[in-house]
Amino acid sequence: MKKLRLPNTFVLLFSILACIAAATWLIPGGKYDMHMVNGKSLIDPASFHYVSSNPQGAVALMMAPVKGFVEAALIIVFVLVTGGAFAVVQKTESLDMLIKSIARAHTHSRFVRAATIPLFVTLFSLGGATFGMSEEAIVFSMLFVPLALALGYDSIVGVSLPFIGSQIGFAAAFLNPFNVGIAQGIAGIPIFSGIGYRLFVWTVITFTTIAFLMWYAAKIRKNPQKSPTYGLDLEKRQNAAINFDDFNGMNGTHSVVLWIFLASLACMVFGVIQYNWFIEEIAALFLVMAILIAVVSRMDADQFVSAFMLGAKDLVPTALVIALARGTLILAREAHVIDTILHALMPLVQSAHPIFSAQKMYLIQSVINFFVHSGSGQAALTMPVMAPLSDLVGVSRQTAILAFQLGELSTPIIPTSGVTVGVLALARIPWITWARWMLPLQLIYLLLALLLLVPPYFINWQ
Repeated sequence: MKKLRLPNTFVLLFSILACIAAATWLIPGGKYDMHMVNGKSLIDPASFHYVSSNPQGAVALMMAPVKGFVEAALIIVFVLVTGGAFAVVQKTESLDMLIKSIARAHTHSRFVRAATIPLFVTLFSLGGATFGMSEEAIVFSMLFVPLALALGYDSIVGVSLPFIGSQIGFAAAFLNPFNVGIAQGIAGIPIFSGIGYRLFVWTVITFTTIAFLMWYAAKIRKNPQKSPTYGLDLEKRQNAAINFDDFNGMNGTHSVVLWIFLASLACMVFGVIQYNWFIEEIAALFLVMAILIAVVSRMDADQFVSAFMLGAKDLVPTALVIALARGTLILAREAHVIDTILHALMPLVQSAHPIFSAQKMYLIQSVINFFVHSGSGQAALTMPVMAPLSDLVGVSRQTAILAFQLGELSTPIIPTSGVTVGVLALARIPWITWARWMLPLQLIYLLLALLLLVPPYFINWQ
């Protein structure tokens, strides 16, 4: 019997593109009118009307990846520049020395072994919950995949620490201005109010993630062959193999390079929080970092350019995957069917009990998250409808916002998210492999979300 061969990420994403293009011939066009409220352009929930559809044919299908490349240009440039900058850092072997130091401590200290996963997941989750860390996970994946392999884990653990950590923090956020802040502003309730219960939600989801990853990491450390990426990691693991015989610690240059690297990360966090830096500023920061590190490590111009270009070249497939993922949104938007889908889902919210209505809101937001991954974009699209609708079905607006947030827990598994497919492409993990591993954890998130939407009905959540 011939073994079923699963499609790679490019084939999978193009298949999704083709399905969306086909669906645009069946779904009628629709549109909500926009109006200005306190300087913000919001949907008028009562204004939905059907418009002429714009089915996407073969030409549009082929153009979608090109348009996706253009629309995702910022994140693609960010990925390429970051890849080049990290290649410069790696050429100094400073990160290799750091990984050896952590691995040696991990080998000899039971406390370090027990604290590694909880510490990093908590830090990245806090980043997502406070200043909206999301795309930045791409940067850290370059460090944590080789670190995880060196510690006896696999690429999935390496990706999960920064990626799942930041994504669950983003979804269960309590101070994230990009989803909580914008959604509360649209809903007309005080910004960052209701922080007490959101802190509880964040704690539950973060603790559950830590427990799951620690269980999985322990299983892989005991028997690496149980890893879904075992075959893929063999070469990586050989490259990450650590020999302590000739390891005498880091020298002065290694230390300076790492301090520049850490200072750059701290500067990135400060800039995002204090000055609302986005991809352009962060990419420029890492370019400056690479130049400084090249000077400190005494690279000549040819060595610097060669390392940078090789690093960027390795991430070209990642850039193409991101372009394909963005193309899915472009097809749905240009066919005028996103508002139609949103309008069709709204009646499903009504239920015999407000708790069920809140849970249905969460499920609907999870569906919408497949098409719209931006926290701020999804808030602007759905909250003008969900906020007044929540009043009609007996759900508090705080709860409606929480349902919107928890819908973003599906981001780590959906193949239409540029960050998701970008991180996986960078780690060379096929989406199918990742989705199979992620499914049990995703089902846990589903159950947790449904349960966490129950208490707000019984408490005075302000």
